[in-house]
Amino acid sequence: MFTAIGQSITLKVLGIGLLALLMLIPLLQVQGLIGERSGLRAQAIGDIARRWGAAQQVGGAVLAIPKRVRVSTSNGWITQEGTEIVLADRLDITGTLAPEVRSYGIYSTPVYLAELKLSGQFRARDLRALAGRAGAAEETRETTWLFDQAELRLPITDVRGIRRISALKVDGGEHAFGPVNGNGALRAIALPLDLSAWLKAPGDEAHRFELELTLAGTGSLQFLPLARRTEASLAAPWPNPGFGGAFLPAQRALDAKGFSAQWQVLDLNRSYGQHWQEGEGGIDPTAAAFGVNLYQPADLYQRNERAGKYGVLFVALTFVAFFLFEVLKKLRVHPVQYLLVGLALTTFYVVLLALSEQIGFAWAYLAAATSVAVLVGGYAAAVLRARKAGAVLGAALALIYALLYGLVVSEQYSLLMGALALLAVVAALMYLTRKVDWYAYSSVVRQS
Repeated sequence: MFTAIGQSITLKVLGIGLLALLMLIPLLQVQGLIGERSGLRAQAIGDIARRWGAAQQVGGAVLAIPKRVRVSTSNGWITQEGTEIVLADRLDITGTLAPEVRSYGIYSTPVYLAELKLSGQFRARDLRALAGRAGAAEETRETTWLFDQAELRLPITDVRGIRRISALKVDGGEHAFGPVNGNGALRAIALPLDLSAWLKAPGDEAHRFELELTLAGTGSLQFLPLARRTEASLAAPWPNPGFGGAFLPAQRALDAKGFSAQWQVLDLNRSYGQHWQEGEGGIDPTAAAFGVNLYQPADLYQRNERAGKYGVLFVALTFVAFFLFEVLKKLRVHPVQYLLVGLALTTFYVVLLALSEQIGFAWAYLAAATSVAVLVGGYAAAVLRARKAGAVLGAALALIYALLYGLVVSEQYSLLMGALALLAVVAALMYLTRKVDWYAYSSVVRQS
């Protein structure tokens, strides 16, 4: 009785399923190895960024106006100091990127040199509005604006990436930048600017500014909409841009040679006003920025990780193929032989990861898949004592790996391809086993 139970086809199927689940252990180890290598790549990219220039955010010129506020309290008057950030009325940014790929050991990342031209204007009415607020002081608060001690700031995330910057032209005069005083939410370079004359000019005078900038960065370049109306345009010979951030381009053109894009942002589109006190509210650079990432579609670690996610499925399919040979050819395969085949299949992912770091994903995939298909096919020929069976199994495994490659490299249609392939596999299994008498097979196994 126990012999019959031990040779039951049902228990054989359950045992094969258990072995397939056991293969999750080495597959999870492979996923951990992929994560470790991906972390090393992130460290290498960080080293490149620290030496070349980090991912950059660039904003237009803003005014930083100091102020003294006298506040009445129960213990008398106290004086508080602060800085008001005032945005421009208009900002125009035009730029081109010169991208390239930099390597650190075996790891690489896209970097760029950006040639930017920034221009725009401030309105005198915005300063008069502040001065008017000071003139209409409340009984418990008096504000004094220090317009003669103002700064003009140019927000730049990583000033180490500045390769060249022209003098800032304001109303025809030229001014040189220096490090910013203080450490607000907007990292910037700055220059002193006396705004007293702007208040004395009649009417709503526009004060124009412009400058040119060469900026080095890694991975992405983003802009901050620091004006009532912000318009930006950017072009680069990079075929895979990723447009991200708070705003998508109003217009864009993309082909195999590169891209161009134009953005337009109004003050009505933003979640912050034209001025705020530094350190209290205002802009969140990470939430307001927009721009482009130098995107690398499905890099080798993403592809390795995606391939690994299908690992247990492909182990199960190979076990099913072995089991079909058992059933259809009335052969017997020991569980240890299933286990060895499963281990051979899991080594595919380690070989793929190691080779892809050296020769690229496509060639590494071809080498790893060919090696494992030949290995498993040859072993199957010996185990099943049939060269034809081994050749068929090896060819089937090669077809499975070809399918897996399509799933890995296809970002938009991988789910659809996987679902259709799985449906086709189930249909093939049902067709091949449609005439198998499982009860009779169990009887044959018990009698053998």
